[in-house]
Amino acid sequence: MIRSALVWMGFAPDPAFAHAGGHAHGHGHSHHSHGDDDHGHTHGVIDATIASTAKGLWAIKWSFVILMLTTLAQVAIVLLTGSVALLADTIHNFGDASTAIPLGIAFLFARKAATRTFNYGLNRVEDLAGVVIVGLILFSAVYAGYVSIERLFNPQPIEMIGVLVAAGVIGFLGNEAVAVFRIRVGRQINSAALIADGYHARVDGFGSLAVVLGALGVWLGFPLADPIVGLVITAMIFGIVWQSARAVFTRMLDGVEPGIADEIKHTAEHVPGIVDVLDVKARWLGHKLRADVDIAMDPDLPVAVADRIASHYERELKNHLPALTAVQIRTRAAAV
Repeated sequence: MIRSALVWMGFAPDPAFAHAGGHAHGHGHSHHSHGDDDHGHTHGVIDATIASTAKGLWAIKWSFVILMLTTLAQVAIVLLTGSVALLADTIHNFGDASTAIPLGIAFLFARKAATRTFNYGLNRVEDLAGVVIVGLILFSAVYAGYVSIERLFNPQPIEMIGVLVAAGVIGFLGNEAVAVFRIRVGRQINSAALIADGYHARVDGFGSLAVVLGALGVWLGFPLADPIVGLVITAMIFGIVWQSARAVFTRMLDGVEPGIADEIKHTAEHVPGIVDVLDVKARWLGHKLRADVDIAMDPDLPVAVADRIASHYERELKNHLPALTAVQIRTRAAAV
């Protein structure tokens, strides 16, 4: 849980290359299996191991519903109490819920066939939706920070402390429900990314409990407790913005996680007839991966045999990297 939180906040390396796989190899190479803790959480980026299964999409849809209901309940209480800490937490929970939005948009466009203009289809819409989500979360963070700072210099009485405490508890229970749900479904479909999302929701629940601490601080005679908690939660939202923007723009610029190339080279070790992997290039189109690979073979092999080896390699790649939807394999003669 702690590692997931650090990755999400951008303070630990993000081993997101595992998002392309989530596949534990049955070749006795345990160092290539991906565990539950190998995934960070990124708003606006769709994980391939979740998007590739109907149950994963189903989990995302219901997570969206639960978090949105939690957010709406908190909005009503913000209007009643005027708590900026609760406002910041509400914005935070809305940011979590909105992760499902690019997923829905992307799948609507991904269903459209490629055309003479859009030869690779419209999967890039997912990246554009991610940029929009990051922008909205950034705006929300700035607004929450502004309100918290303004309230810090101009304290105002917080009304209905008991209701405010209840709102914090509602936020915690909503996030915990999503956490349990995502972790359970993630284990059922063997998706480390969905499990990590569950742990992220659990960490967010502690953010909602911070609202309770702020309310108790106000009740004990420390009116600044509310805006201080609001600033803490605002800092958490800025952490989301930084980590998400880094991932989204990396993909938009055709960047991929270095581990993907390592996985492609490793897979060649399980295909008899491949002497070496000379070059690897890969790129994301939405949550789908495409790759170009140059491999070296014995120059004396018949063309038909070389074709069978290349076909075998392609099948192995798609088994090792479920997100890989298209791969172009070029063969070269190995140096004698």
